[in-house]
Amino acid sequence: MEERFYATGKRKSAVARVWLYAGSGNIVVNNKQFDDYFDLPTARIITEQPFTVTDTKEKFDVLVNVRGGGKSAQSEAIRHGIAKALQVMDPELRTPLKKAGLLTRDPRRKERKKYGLAGARKSYQYSKR
Repeated sequence: MEERFYATGKRKSAVARVWLYAGSGNIVVNNKQFDDYFDLPTARIITEQPFTVTDTKEKFDVLVNVRGGGKSAQSEAIRHGIAKALQVMDPELRTPLKKAGLLTRDPRRKERKKYGLAGARKSYQYSKR
């Protein structure tokens, strides 16, 4: 059996489990083709960023299971997972991936709603009378 490399990528509430193995650049997300799953071109560009940084686009096939979040957060979670899997496969790739900021998990999350307010920061409309 061929060697596979596994990594987990996260962003907001999206969690992507990524398997990387030698191939021809085929990406499958949740048992769907990459172009069918991500209809936005920006999501596709974000997801493929680790391959463009390391010039390994046509060398690997990627199998992804992703849950939670929206399409944007899912694409960034997949990007994080692919970058981590590339680093596991070849430690030499760590430097360009780290320089591009792809190995760092984005810590930003949704701020919780506070009591007495309409949302996290928005207050109710002031009524003079």
